[in-house]
Amino acid sequence: MFKKGILLGATWLVGMVMAGAATKPNVIIFYVDDLGWQDVEKLNDLGDPCPYETPNLIKLAERGMNFSQGYAPAPTCAPSRAAILSGQHPAQTRYTHVTAASIPKQSKDKEFQEPFLGAYFDLGHLTLADALSDNGYKTGHYGKWHAGLNASAYGFESVNQTRGVHRGMDDRTKDFATENDRQYPLSKEKYPPVSEDFPEGISYPYDELTAEAIKFMDENKDEPFFLNMCHWMVHWPMLTRNGELLEYYCNKLGQPFPPKPGAMTLPGQQNPYFAAMVTTVDWSLGRVMDFLEKTDDPRNPGKKLVETTYIFFSSDNGGAEIKGREILSDNYPLKGGKKRTDEGGVRVPLVVTGPGIPAGAEVSTMVNQLDFFPTIMTLTDSSISKEAAAKLSGLDISSVLEGKSTKVVDSAGQTRESLFWHFPHNSQRAAIRKGDFKLYRHFQTGEYSLYRLYRNGELVDLEEQEDLSGNPEFASVLEELKQELNQNLVKTNAELPHRNPNFKGAKLAGAELEKITFGDNEAKLQMDSQKPKAVEAYILYYQNEGVDAKHGKKEKDYNAEGDPKISYQVKIPARIDAEGYKVSAPVPSEVGRVRFIVIDENNYCHYSEIFTRS
Repeated sequence: MFKKGILLGATWLVGMVMAGAATKPNVIIFYVDDLGWQDVEKLNDLGDPCPYETPNLIKLAERGMNFSQGYAPAPTCAPSRAAILSGQHPAQTRYTHVTAASIPKQSKDKEFQEPFLGAYFDLGHLTLADALSDNGYKTGHYGKWHAGLNASAYGFESVNQTRGVHRGMDDRTKDFATENDRQYPLSKEKYPPVSEDFPEGISYPYDELTAEAIKFMDENKDEPFFLNMCHWMVHWPMLTRNGELLEYYCNKLGQPFPPKPGAMTLPGQQNPYFAAMVTTVDWSLGRVMDFLEKTDDPRNPGKKLVETTYIFFSSDNGGAEIKGREILSDNYPLKGGKKRTDEGGVRVPLVVTGPGIPAGAEVSTMVNQLDFFPTIMTLTDSSISKEAAAKLSGLDISSVLEGKSTKVVDSAGQTRESLFWHFPHNSQRAAIRKGDFKLYRHFQTGEYSLYRLYRNGELVDLEEQEDLSGNPEFASVLEELKQELNQNLVKTNAELPHRNPNFKGAKLAGAELEKITFGDNEAKLQMDSQKPKAVEAYILYYQNEGVDAKHGKKEKDYNAEGDPKISYQVKIPARIDAEGYKVSAPVPSEVGRVRFIVIDENNYCHYSEIFTRS
């Protein structure tokens, strides 16, 4: 599947650049992995103060606007990243988790199974990089990608998917970087934090991700640039190469240095490795801001780049709290965390700065990272086709950023009152937040739960402890949110969990796949005509095993390379005959192995074995 080009006919013009800028501004998305809403200093801090120090993020918020009710599009990283870049809801693109090409497990004790997603995000979607490139921008992606293939396949001209300083260590308690480290030499400059033990500050190991991102900006400052800078931290593994920083946090948290080997199991926000990772990401933000503040903008004489650049800071999902026996952090008072649609899984830090944005502003308006795409189109005075604009799920929040309004409105002037999430994986739930309330649909049981987070802006049950779904007083709220959530799922053509044909308690009959034939240009599947028929079917292409006999070498790894000629391990729609028992699909001559996916009339999802061309 190949990328659809940007239509050059009728276009959707998306407003004027804010603050009367004469030239197009630069855009940076600074994206952190697994950074929770309560994992940053001072901003959004409820309960005990967060011990992780983030002075550069505080400065960023002082320059611009902090959204205390900012949300990620999904509770895991891949769908959130794809959603920001496409501007489309994960339900709409059916890219809802990180499972990629993994075939869902069909264990006997689970009635429902998650959908199959495919090896990579659909190349047919217009991306933010495509749109900005077409409007005169230089585009660069640095750091974590995690949407399949690589960033070059999705419109980015400059790409370095390095992990930077966040790579595995043999022994995290002692294998720290040194001044003469070949890969991670310590900086000669000293940076915060400052303490009695480190009165001049701390040295930081070289981070390729930060250095290369700054190099990209420096080399492209003569033209407007879009930098998508995505850290691998603060994702597992829990480690740091910065021995001084780890020692600082061990002292601050009252723990021995070096730490004892083994899992960190103290409750709350007491993991010194996690703390060091948060501050390292903040250090990286500081280096980016330092470059912008000191560098002249050649396109705007008399101004520094910081005056002509928009910066969107956020995290791909809520905080991860535990991994095996190790306690990473704590999202309290939010319930849950990563992989859950509870507030702890989707509410994230979100700060935006740039020309025309009032300094030190705090806004409680609900916003979603899906709003980035249309907002950036307005901020950069860029245009895309009407067809592409119609697919965008978010809304333009530039009027909020300007301080002109606290409401987010659509093109018809209607105020947006709700956001929704769809996550048919793990606990398999969809959710909607509307005003003070949040509703969950539990796919496995068909039940709903309802919580009141606020009352007229005041906290009521942010912890989501009191389920109001059975309370008659809130019956009308329950029905209203149920209806709106389900309408959203239908509108976006969301793929819900499917029944599992291996479930031992199955009460409905399921289809039976009988025989596959695989000729020169077509594969066929015959189903049992006495069992339920197919209503939806797909074929998956697989690379040939081992060595390519024709060329005598291993085939390309299309999970690492861009723009494949053949869409391996991506769902390709298959034909179903009128009776519903014969499925067929064309197969390129280069493809030697296939698998069919069939969804029957009772919503059972069946996967054939991989079949090799005869």
